[in-house]
Amino acid sequence: MNIHIEGVENKLIRKSIVISGSKSESNRLLILQKLFPEISIENLSDSDDTNHLQHALSTDEEEINIGHAGTAMRFLTAFFATQNKRTVVLSGSDRMHNRPIKVLVDALKDLGADISYVEKEGYPPLRILGKKLTKDSVQINGNVSSQYISALLLIASSLPNGLTIELIGEITSIPYINMTLSLLNQLGIETRFEGQIIRVEAIGKVQKQTLVVESDWSSASYFYSIAALSDIGSEIKLTSYKKESLQGDSVLSEIYKHFGVETTFEGNSIVLHKKNVISSLPDRQTGGVEKSQLALNLIKAPDIAQTIAVTCYALGVECSLTGLHTLKIKETDRLEALKEELTKLGAQISVTDHSLHLESTLEIKSNISIETYHDHRMGMAFAPLTMRVPVEIIDANVVTKSYKSFWADLQQIGFQLIEK
Repeated sequence: MNIHIEGVENKLIRKSIVISGSKSESNRLLILQKLFPEISIENLSDSDDTNHLQHALSTDEEEINIGHAGTAMRFLTAFFATQNKRTVVLSGSDRMHNRPIKVLVDALKDLGADISYVEKEGYPPLRILGKKLTKDSVQINGNVSSQYISALLLIASSLPNGLTIELIGEITSIPYINMTLSLLNQLGIETRFEGQIIRVEAIGKVQKQTLVVESDWSSASYFYSIAALSDIGSEIKLTSYKKESLQGDSVLSEIYKHFGVETTFEGNSIVLHKKNVISSLPDRQTGGVEKSQLALNLIKAPDIAQTIAVTCYALGVECSLTGLHTLKIKETDRLEALKEELTKLGAQISVTDHSLHLESTLEIKSNISIETYHDHRMGMAFAPLTMRVPVEIIDANVVTKSYKSFWADLQQIGFQLIEK
């Protein structure tokens, strides 16, 4: 399905949106719940990724296909490696079969796991013969996707001797590592993270308890972008969020101050207020040449890079975003995808393997078709741009990977959507 979007006729927005639970928290808790059935979970994500993971954890089938769900692939690889005498062939979409997993597989093999590659060395599909893992220490590079490290952390307390992980070199995406450790701590599992060493103690069972998943900050990013492009006085209320969030993407509340968006917490909700404009913002009507510049290192929150880049382009803000090396191995090469689609719209943009630089420009071409590359975040990141010009989103259903009700929620705000 393709969707033509005309944007919001009245740019003074006053709406409330309920966003489902964080995919990151939900997927971690589902693995932990399978290891420790005493856990109950509320406000689970309704994303495709979480649904794939739930199915994989509940089925007795030997062959399990998790589609595009990268988090599920990584977490399940570690989980099934610990399931004694259970044989699983773990596969996914064509793109998933081109996303590297060797770093995690090597670490699990060092712990004694029995994992082999069905097709291409270093990539899914994987054949996993579950067994009891008795080793209690492993090394892994710190600059890889944090999901590899979290996959090890999630199984650590179920190992007979716990697990010590030594991170080699620079450590990236620390908030996601801390998220995993915090969830373990909430279950009463002892952990330590000092310097390059993480230690998780073994535990036989946990106390019976219910954990409530916070709503997804990555999903909130698109409404921050909409608020930034709306008129002064607009307010968008999002539920349910915590002031002391475990999610690294909660830095949105600070970043979007640059675009005139202030965040206030009201109970379990956040309210995005469009307070002012950027003082040095170029005037698209008069052709003003003053530039606003934004430089960010997103090494701790790379998933919001696409949203920020599109916001900057829509507002004529020059930006340099760094710390983006993990975007090369996502659902698509997100840096190249951003470059391709923003260039079609008239942007001057350059990318490297770890950074993006966008020039300030007054031009935005209208009625451009935006390819999504099977990547949910491409579709959602470009949708707010229609506050400026109409665009068409190709393969719009891709958003269900993380946010099933996204298009319905945009209509609730006032966006005009036409299915094609």
